[in-house]
Amino acid sequence: MNHNTPLSPRPLSDLSDVRRRVLSAAQLRARGVTAERVAERCAPGGPWQQLLPGVFVLHPGTPTSEERLHAAVTYAGRPDEGEVMVTGLAALALHQFASVPSLTALERIDVLVPRTRRLRSAGCARLIRTHAMPRPDVVTGLPVAPVARALADAVARLTDPGAVRRLLTEAVRAGHCEPGAVVAELTRARLLSRPHVVDAVDRLLAEGRTVAEGRLYDLVRLYGLPEPVWNVDLRLPGGPQLGSVDAYWPEQAVAVELDTRAPRPAAAPDGPDADPEWSASGRRREHLERLGITVVRIAPRRLRDFPVQQAMVLRTALMASSDREPTPYVVVLPR
Repeated sequence: MNHNTPLSPRPLSDLSDVRRRVLSAAQLRARGVTAERVAERCAPGGPWQQLLPGVFVLHPGTPTSEERLHAAVTYAGRPDEGEVMVTGLAALALHQFASVPSLTALERIDVLVPRTRRLRSAGCARLIRTHAMPRPDVVTGLPVAPVARALADAVARLTDPGAVRRLLTEAVRAGHCEPGAVVAELTRARLLSRPHVVDAVDRLLAEGRTVAEGRLYDLVRLYGLPEPVWNVDLRLPGGPQLGSVDAYWPEQAVAVELDTRAPRPAAAPDGPDADPEWSASGRRREHLERLGITVVRIAPRRLRDFPVQQAMVLRTALMASSDREPTPYVVVLPR
């Protein structure tokens, strides 16, 4: 093919690939199409249209949602190098969230770009700048922000408490991501100072605990582990409470603690400024272990992604109990 030859018009039936229907000025130049030719074809009544500065749709009529997405990413530049990705509500729609508007209903498509990118939002493309680009997922051929990051970018622009609550609840209930990942992104975006976001996060963590408990029940029964007592408080006879656990095998003195708390703040290590919840949890666990009770802490994500491994860990802990010294008598009470 002679690259100096102008691109011949193609019938719509030939434009099955969106990458051939949405092209940048640079891509058109590389195919031998001059700026004058582009202007001529984008004139009123012409067969092409300019959707964004320097980005063209090679057919008349209303662009599809797929074309708008590709146009926004093309406008922001260099998607193949991980330097641009769809985020916010558009990304959540691509991740199949039911509680977000359809792509056709979104006026703006949020696109994540590096902080140093010299480009402004335009038309349907709204640029969101960041110091650290996450690793994108690929959905329908597009680079898309991971769910937790897309949620944070969406929540940053939402003022309706109900909408925020629905998004965060669906993220956990539908298995899109774990609560800890969402809270980490909301913390990074400094959104936890907003009361309606804090309320939604409380509900998110409660939802996450319910989901994790269900997975733990299923794991015990599916892999044939002995039935424990569920959700109990432990204490010494006549003494103070030792702590609450999610599952306990009294004969083997093995306890399970689901780690469903928010991620540990990076700025709160052990010491005078340590996070109180983390410090109290660590002290409870150490006290139980000093009494000879094996405490198995399980992150919900590991229950979801590695159930066989977690079942083996629990089975090993239960079998090892016969090799340990007898533990003091512990009173088991419903939580």
